[in-house]
Amino acid sequence: MTKLPGATDSAASFQFDGEDHTLGNALRFMIMKNPEVELCGYSIPHPSEAKMNLRIQTYEGTTAYDALEKGFDDLMDLCDVVTMKFTDARNGFASAMDTL
Repeated sequence: MTKLPGATDSAASFQFDGEDHTLGNALRFMIMKNPEVELCGYSIPHPSEAKMNLRIQTYEGTTAYDALEKGFDDLMDLCDVVTMKFTDARNGFASAMDTL
């Protein structure tokens, strides 16, 4: 991850190498759920480059860096919940198949 030039405490752009819409859209969604974030958007500069740019602007009281960190934490928590629910459902299905 690289911080792009022109960043302030409340507004910053970051570039992620080797990432695409998969991380961009999920991270944008999680960051926008934060009520202290005014704007968050991502772009893929060119389809042949494996780079994703993310722009975050926050209201007074928090920084773009804090919003990014919270977005990553929230996304990791969501992935943990999805993994747990999937595993429980798979195990329940396997148990049901064993009883047949």
